[in-house]
Amino acid sequence: MSAVSTPTPTPTPTPTPALRRESPWRRNLAEFLSSKTAVLGLAVSVLLILAAALAPWIAPQNPYDLLQIDVLDARLPPGTMNGLETFHYWLGTDGQGRDLLSGILYGLRISLVVGVGSALIAGVVGTLLGLLAAYAGGKVDALIMRLVDLILSFPSILVAMMILAYLGKGVGNVVLTLVILEWAYYARTARGQALVERRREYVEAARCLDIPNWRIMLKHILPNCLPPLIVIGTLQIARAITLEATLSFLGLGVPVTEPSLGLLISNGFQTMLSGEYWISFYPGIALLVTIVAINLVGDRLRDVLNPRNHK
Repeated sequence: MSAVSTPTPTPTPTPTPALRRESPWRRNLAEFLSSKTAVLGLAVSVLLILAAALAPWIAPQNPYDLLQIDVLDARLPPGTMNGLETFHYWLGTDGQGRDLLSGILYGLRISLVVGVGSALIAGVVGTLLGLLAAYAGGKVDALIMRLVDLILSFPSILVAMMILAYLGKGVGNVVLTLVILEWAYYARTARGQALVERRREYVEAARCLDIPNWRIMLKHILPNCLPPLIVIGTLQIARAITLEATLSFLGLGVPVTEPSLGLLISNGFQTMLSGEYWISFYPGIALLVTIVAINLVGDRLRDVLNPRNHK
């Protein structure tokens, strides 16, 4: 008697879950965090920003308040107790009797405000002019780009000294000077990126739909130009801080009553070889750490947002 073979049921295929497409921003963030030096630079930058923002609460002294400064405490070495024996000068004092730790914290505020403020204003002005030059073309493009070439052809420090010699000292004047010097970098970058985007199909489709030109530039072209502009902005912050410190060191930046890091360095560089090294040394270290940290973030952003690395 032969055995009856029962047909084996065919298994029903289980639907495979659709793979979620990773967003570019999440991919760029993961790639940025994969670099330890970039993460270190970002962490140091955040700590410096917090220290500068919280300076009135964590600084032992307000170096801008003349009532809190004692001239008899001038040029005291690090770790010395103040005259009233209320706190220690952990980093010493300068020639005016200001606590260097407090001066560095308050000086960071000015340096960061000047750097970030000038970079933002110059970024807005330069990006809009670059988009206008790329989209309008013709004489408008030629006029804007010749102005960019004119600004970039002169040394930045020389032009800044000439402008501040006319305007005078002040945080606002320093920001205005840096905006005049920095907007050209954004304009050239935005124009080059916008010239590529202007030939895309979505721009032609937007023109066919009779969308206004300003809306095409701001709503369609500008978002695709942001990655290189973010990189330029990060690097320009460090450059603006360096220029402000140089101008303050030369006596053309912020006033003496509101010293920045550059002015703190200038107050003590003449006495460095006479044993009073701390007056310029510690503000110089703070300035160096700030610039290096921001540059580490900017260099990593340049690598992450470079489209050639994702091909």
